[in-house]
Amino acid sequence: MSRPTSLSPPADAAVPEPRPGAPAVGAETGKHYDGCFACGEVQDNGLRVRSRVGQGVSVHTEYVVGEGHQGAPGLAHGGLLTCALDEALGALSFLLHRPVVTARLETDFRRPVPVGSTLHIHAWCTGVDGRKVFARASGRVDAADGPVAVEAAALFVRVDLDHFTTHGRAEDVERAGSDPHSAELMRTYEVSP
Repeated sequence: MSRPTSLSPPADAAVPEPRPGAPAVGAETGKHYDGCFACGEVQDNGLRVRSRVGQGVSVHTEYVVGEGHQGAPGLAHGGLLTCALDEALGALSFLLHRPVVTARLETDFRRPVPVGSTLHIHAWCTGVDGRKVFARASGRVDAADGPVAVEAAALFVRVDLDHFTTHGRAEDVERAGSDPHSAELMRTYEVSP
C-alpha cells in the first residue's frame, strides 16, 4: 500500500511572492469560470464564494451558507464546507499565474456552521516545490476573527491549460473561452513564466 502524499512542503521549498501582474492586495480575484459550482453564478445552489487578495500569496474568501447547503437540519454540509475551502485554496493560483488542480485535500471540522452564517476563510501558500503547491486554510464563523470552524491543508499540482481542454467537456471549455474573465485568465496563464 502506498503512503499518502505529504501536505507539508519539504524544508527547502520556496515560499513564493505574487507574480508580477497579480491582482493587488484587496482586489477581488473574480470567478475562474461562471459554471463553477463554488465561485460561478449559474448553478442554482452554487456556493458563490468571493475571494480578495491578501498579503503575500494569500486570499480572504467569504461563503454564505444558504438553505440549499444543508447537511444536518440547519447546518452546513461538511462536503460543501470542504468545497468552499478548496475554492479558496485554488484561488491562490490567481496570484501565482499558473493553473493548478487539487491533488490532496485534508479537512478538519472544529465546530458546526449554521445556515445563514458567513464562513470567513483565510487561505495561504506554505511553499512551492517544482509543480507542487502547498497551502493551508482556516474558516471562521461570522467574522474574520470569529471561532475557527474548519481548517484544511492541501497539495495542488500545476498543470498546463491543455489539461482542461483535453479532459473537459468540449461545450463547457468553449463556453469558458467565450466568458471575458475566463478568457483573460487563460491568456494570463499562457504568457506567465
